[in-house]
Amino acid sequence: MSLLKNVGTIGSLTMVSRVAGLAREMIFSRVLGANEVTDAWFQALIIPNVFRRLFAEGAFSAAFVPMFSKRLHAETNEAGETGLEQARSFSQDVISVFVPALILLTAIFQIAMPGVIRLLSDDDITPEKLDYSIDFARIMFPYILLVSVVTLLTGMLNSVSRFGPGASFPIIFNIVLIGALLYLQTSYGAEGDVLLKGYVVAWAIPVAGVLQLGWLLYWAHVEGFRPRWFTRPKVTPEVKRLGWIALPAAIGGGAYQINTLLQVYFLNQLEGSAVSWMNYADRLNQLPLGIIGIALSTAILPSLSKFVGANDRDGAARIQSNAIELGMLLTLPAAVALSICAVPFITMIFGGGRFDAEDAAMTGGVLAVLVAGLPAYVLVKVLVPSFYARSDTKTPVYAAFAALAVFIGFNIAFLQRFGVEGVAAASAIGAWLNCAILYVVLRVRGYYRLDWPLLGRLARQLLAAIAMGAALYYTRDLLTPLYDAGVLEQLAALAALVACAVIVYFGAAFALGAVSRQRIAIFMTKKDPTKS
Repeated sequence: MSLLKNVGTIGSLTMVSRVAGLAREMIFSRVLGANEVTDAWFQALIIPNVFRRLFAEGAFSAAFVPMFSKRLHAETNEAGETGLEQARSFSQDVISVFVPALILLTAIFQIAMPGVIRLLSDDDITPEKLDYSIDFARIMFPYILLVSVVTLLTGMLNSVSRFGPGASFPIIFNIVLIGALLYLQTSYGAEGDVLLKGYVVAWAIPVAGVLQLGWLLYWAHVEGFRPRWFTRPKVTPEVKRLGWIALPAAIGGGAYQINTLLQVYFLNQLEGSAVSWMNYADRLNQLPLGIIGIALSTAILPSLSKFVGANDRDGAARIQSNAIELGMLLTLPAAVALSICAVPFITMIFGGGRFDAEDAAMTGGVLAVLVAGLPAYVLVKVLVPSFYARSDTKTPVYAAFAALAVFIGFNIAFLQRFGVEGVAAASAIGAWLNCAILYVVLRVRGYYRLDWPLLGRLARQLLAAIAMGAALYYTRDLLTPLYDAGVLEQLAALAALVACAVIVYFGAAFALGAVSRQRIAIFMTKKDPTKS
């Protein structure tokens, strides 16, 4: 199956999820706005998401997927077990340890949550805000147990090239929250009790997790995986090996997640609804990152693992180059467009109800800075699988902690001077440092280096994106009266900006040779794209 087809399957479903997530945030901003309650709500959601990304999506997937896939495609062993039977046995052993560990983690955090919230908050937090912040976090935290099991099942399904269920389960989350928000809007209106609304939407989180788990269980059964969830823990040598491989990745992922928690801490030290502004800005930043970066990262890991296992460095390098080229072809224009049109996009997408013009201006300023790191975030997603495919989960640790050190140092020095935009800038700078370290290590070890033809195409992509940015700069100002007008006017303005961006960018890209029909054919071919 071609790289573009795999990315297309994952990316298209991820795009639906991200668009649904964007719709969720659009409704959320109008129903709840940006205030102390939404700051507490977003902070509460970040806590389980940090551990989900740390243990489930990051370290666990990086270690589990290659080990599971190796057994799945193995020959019949001396005990007469087929590859599928070996994979089932391995996954059952992992589950017997994984699920009790998640239950224990959930119980510990339910007890310790008051202390966790105090650590993340500023010294002036009121008793009332502290109480509902703790409540929100306790309601939402069990979601980590549900979504971590979902992630395990996703890894199993990805190993048999069934990417759809794993890429689509976030859609369920968004549908459930949208339903809860629409209920609140119709029942209480935009001016209803915002704290009551916060509690209702908080309870929607674990409900969504239960439905997501049911969805993945169904598809796991379709593929013949029927794990038992409550069995005596069985710590086999292979489970221990999984732990030793996952531990460095967890430490490395810990750098990203410590970054996220520290970001919340720094934002809580600022005046205004800084946590909410950053969340709304990051929602648009995450849209291309999720569609492009995560899709590419998921799609190339199995192929890289195959070529690395066969000691085919040229094949692995070609997969890497194709992923970088495709990623930047889509990411560079997204970053430039989001930066140039940050305030108009925020105004049209989130404006209205409780979200006023000041919130839009502040959020737009954050977005314009945050997307400076978007290409780096995508490149990190594309480069890290090269290390994971070689069972090297340590090197990304050092890169991640270097980026974390820069983030912390920048905020300690400049937090009060630059405010919420400074926090966004620190994140972008850290991402570029992380990317640079990963690439330098790959090059020094002889695993991968950018060749001149690829660098030339990337430079032409950048020129095309700059041309698009110039066109958007002038078009943006012409449409200013439409941004806070009626829905039809806003849709017309949004469509005009998107059309301008697409026409100018891809027109310039083809004219400059940044992309060609031949390259598109390579990405789309059903043959192995690394052979081109």
